[in-house]
Amino acid sequence: MSSATPFRLPFAGVLRLGRPSDIWFKPALSVVASVAPPNLILLALGRLDLAMYTMAGSLCALYAHNRPYAARARVLVWVVLGMVAGVATALVTASLTSDAVILVTVGALLAAVQKTLCDATRVGPPANVVLTFISSASLFAPQTLGQVPGHVGLALATGAWSWLVGMAPGLLRPHGPERRATAQALNATAAYADTHGTGDGHTRARAASAAAIHAAWQSLLSAGARQDPTRRALERLLVRAEVALAAPADADPARLRAWAGELRGGRRTLRLDIPGEDAGELLGVDTERARPRPSLRHRLAPLAPIAARTAIGCALAGYASLALGVGRPYWALVTAASLYQVNVTLTWHRGVQRVVGNLVGVLAFAVLAPLAHLNAMALVLCCVALNFGAEALIGRNYWLGSVCVTPMALLITEFARFQDPATLATDRIVDTLIGALVGFVAAIAVTNRRAGDRLEHALTAAERARENAARLLAEPHPAPRALDDARRALAAALVDLRATADAASGEWWQRALPEDRVVLAEQAGHRTLAATVRRQGLAPRQQDSGTTTEDIRP
Repeated sequence: MSSATPFRLPFAGVLRLGRPSDIWFKPALSVVASVAPPNLILLALGRLDLAMYTMAGSLCALYAHNRPYAARARVLVWVVLGMVAGVATALVTASLTSDAVILVTVGALLAAVQKTLCDATRVGPPANVVLTFISSASLFAPQTLGQVPGHVGLALATGAWSWLVGMAPGLLRPHGPERRATAQALNATAAYADTHGTGDGHTRARAASAAAIHAAWQSLLSAGARQDPTRRALERLLVRAEVALAAPADADPARLRAWAGELRGGRRTLRLDIPGEDAGELLGVDTERARPRPSLRHRLAPLAPIAARTAIGCALAGYASLALGVGRPYWALVTAASLYQVNVTLTWHRGVQRVVGNLVGVLAFAVLAPLAHLNAMALVLCCVALNFGAEALIGRNYWLGSVCVTPMALLITEFARFQDPATLATDRIVDTLIGALVGFVAAIAVTNRRAGDRLEHALTAAERARENAARLLAEPHPAPRALDDARRALAAALVDLRATADAASGEWWQRALPEDRVVLAEQAGHRTLAATVRRQGLAPRQQDSGTTTEDIRP
């Protein structure tokens, strides 16, 4: 039985505040350390008008805080290069034409490229929004071709400074990101173990646990192949989490949480009593490292509808702003670009959050403007404080962070010269409403029929992975490495199936989804996953002993 995707505009919980991120202070402090020195230097030189270009590189410090440092080094390089490429494209365009329609069109195309690449490579948070904000603002900065190299050079130099700021914590806590990811997996698995696999909310808790374990493995794998005692301990803890996921009734939630607490502690060296010191339990790790990753082209293909939404929505928002005579159409363009999420329902949520946050943020700007206008130093300090506040609060809910982002963006426009606060506030309100309305209409109009196709592919992949594991289970003596590889492949397929199903269920204007088939595939997959864990001897067998047809049947 399949049901059609419902068409509704939910408000419940859209503005509800969540718990702050475990590392909220890291991006907040990093952006302060990255933004403040260049701005203060420009202030001392009397060239605060160049701050927009230094901000381009400085804001790169917001990225990759959840990545291991080896991976973070690579990601930050690409973020800086992407930011500089966007700024360079915008500045060259601005130097060649002042036609606002052309500028908006180029800005919309840049936004679509940035959105697509960030989604395909999973760069974020804050993903494409910061890149689009900077490149769109650069399009409307008065420019000549002769000035472009110097301005791009400023962005590149501050981007290099951001790289150093982002990498600096690794000197004190070299395994911090991997430890946090593993701790999150252990806590999520403990929550699932609390349900014993049958209690209230066990399905959601199981999906959350599987996703957290998969994310932690990806974190470890992205750090490279170099082994040390800490990495080895983290890998063993993830195996323990996988065991608890497969056999929640036999798991000890208190022990899982104790391990997570140790990982979050300040010790550089871990002292953990981890059962199962058999190297065989990590046979699949090397196999997973060697498994080829999908090509960038393969990851970009499913994102074509999202790219089209972004390009069309941003362009129409900018054109509507121009038609109404608003002086800064890039604000409407950026508002539209910030809306687009994995499906229309989440796009609606983000639209509500964006409008509420921006309107409250405009009120905050009205309060701060007199203070910021005292002198240039006050202006710089207000912007730095708002940068910190935005990153400290945005993890609670997007709208709360926008309360700081909005006045910060307004104050940045005054680095060259002070402006009338009432005019700035009015333009921002109008552009926010235009961008949100037009952007959301574009999201509805540009349908994503591929969401259903992706769900079918994910279902097929999960069923094949389950069948492969079941085939190995049916053998009298399956190769340990093959069985472990099948277990990890099945776990990854189930995580991808749940994420794809969630994304498709929030998409409108598409055929009915095979919801019952998804549920059955997940149930069968997790039964087989548990059977592989028991077959490997990583968890106690059920009372009936051995692998049963119940374990492997579809």
